[in-house]
Amino acid sequence: MSDIIKLLSDSVANQIAAGEVIQRPASVVKELVENALDAGATDIQIIIKDAGRTLIQIIDNGKGMSTTDARMAFERHATSKIAKADDLFAITTMGFRGEALASVAAVATVELKTRRPEDSVGTNIVISASDVVSQEPVACSAGSNFMIKNLFFNVPARRKFLKSDNVENKHIITEVYRIVLANPSVSFHLVFGNETQLKLAPENLRQRIVSVFGKPLNQHLVSVSSETSIVSIKGFVAKPERSKKTTAEQYFFVNNRYMIHPYYRKSVALAYDKLIPEGEYPSFFLYFEINPANIDINIHPTKTEIKFEDEQAIFQILNASVKEALGKFNIVPGLDFEENITRDLHMTSTTSFRPPVISVNPDYNPFETKSKSSGYNSASSNPPRNWQSLYQENTQKTPDDFFLPETDKAPQPELIPESDVMPEIARKVYFQLKNKYILTSGKSGMIIFDQRRAHERILFEKFMGLLETRRGVVQKSLFPLIYEPDPNDRAVLLQVMQELNNIGFEIVMMGKEKFEIRGVPGDLTDIDPLKTIEQMVYVLGEVSGSAEMVLNEKIALSLAKTAAFKVGKVLREEEMQDLFFKLMSCSNHNYTVEGKKILEIISLDEIEKKLN
Repeated sequence: MSDIIKLLSDSVANQIAAGEVIQRPASVVKELVENALDAGATDIQIIIKDAGRTLIQIIDNGKGMSTTDARMAFERHATSKIAKADDLFAITTMGFRGEALASVAAVATVELKTRRPEDSVGTNIVISASDVVSQEPVACSAGSNFMIKNLFFNVPARRKFLKSDNVENKHIITEVYRIVLANPSVSFHLVFGNETQLKLAPENLRQRIVSVFGKPLNQHLVSVSSETSIVSIKGFVAKPERSKKTTAEQYFFVNNRYMIHPYYRKSVALAYDKLIPEGEYPSFFLYFEINPANIDINIHPTKTEIKFEDEQAIFQILNASVKEALGKFNIVPGLDFEENITRDLHMTSTTSFRPPVISVNPDYNPFETKSKSSGYNSASSNPPRNWQSLYQENTQKTPDDFFLPETDKAPQPELIPESDVMPEIARKVYFQLKNKYILTSGKSGMIIFDQRRAHERILFEKFMGLLETRRGVVQKSLFPLIYEPDPNDRAVLLQVMQELNNIGFEIVMMGKEKFEIRGVPGDLTDIDPLKTIEQMVYVLGEVSGSAEMVLNEKIALSLAKTAAFKVGKVLREEEMQDLFFKLMSCSNHNYTVEGKKILEIISLDEIEKKLN
């Protein structure tokens, strides 16, 4: 029997590595821009076509590469960042694994033009599917110019499973945000097709945050600063009123590297305890400076998960730092015991105090009832003059004088016969359990349903009907709101703005970057329009198809989830009955759009078994 274990070829090994490092076009952007930063670039241009499928171009003014380095950079585990194993525990650069360029070249056609400032001629090298196609001298600017063409052309399965252009562009913008926020001194220019999405000049940290997320954020930022022997924490947190339904504005950086750390997110969330509503998240931009020897960033191919040596201590330091920042700016409510409570009293040495005087009627009898004819209390006041005439007047009146004429009676509502409604519905009684579930009786037992899920289902079907008929009723706002989304959210809102206006919103574009929300659907007058639009735009950014029905469903579902009853809402019995009627009229009253069960019937047999 022949041997069956063989060494993989370099091209296959590179494709396997690419599966870990290059997951989508955004991964290519991340790796190449990080390399540009490590090369000392102060100006970086990012050009994207067809969401990265056709072209990803990264141009920088860094130190460039020699002819030999340009060729060696595409070999696996080739890097200038580390030389020995100990260097892994003192990493201060972004890229260091030596897998990025080799992985990109394994699944795309890569053309690189690069030149060092001291060289008169640069190098142009073309590699396709790990094979070197050409390498020759070329006249070019100092720095590097990478062009990644036809990504995943030789891995059809990977290309097939890429999402829509909107989704892939959003992932690219997400990666770019993580990089630009960590490097405010570097200028960036991001272009999708022929449209500039982001253009940032060198600036300080606060200016960079505001440039990325919009000017309204500036008034909500609160600075954080903490210096300890373990870690230095600086940055900004947002005031509680800036809380959002998503974690889109939560950023941690360690040594200028973006990281994902759920444990530290919890630390910040605890500092906002009781300050923001349940289900919302605070915005923060926090930067850690720590000895590289005390962290391990070599635990994940994307290098976004980082392990800390003093994790629990940093948790406490972070929590205390955020609390201190919120307290310093009077965001946490407190009592002012230093206030002078006698500031309105003009006291002198001769000032005297008199006890308050209370008037008491010694003849008052609390058990004495008022006279039905006159309304006065006989024990506490004298009878009115000419009281005999009052008696004579009333004795001359008939009982009819004390009733309104038949024509003046208030109209009585016409009762609907029981036969015209659902069986026994007129005798149904509704109970609310834990302000979350509603109980009522049914033919075969007890009906219990989730009030929020029921309301969500009702609203979804209503909005779907409005999207199809385009007959939404607008409730005008007394004070229109201004919405300034980031470039990616702006593109999403432009795509769905007409549909939103069809169902009752009134959103108007003001210039190139602002929107004015002038009205909301008539049934949603109690919502926060700005937060509703923000959350909906975030959800719609994940739409994987551009078909009209898919888009309509996403819009209707997002609105329904935002406007549905919050958990814990107290309902009157009339509201519970109305909710039950509307749920029963839905096309599917058993499940939500996402497949979660809305109601359950507990039969009489089940109840009797439990009571036996």
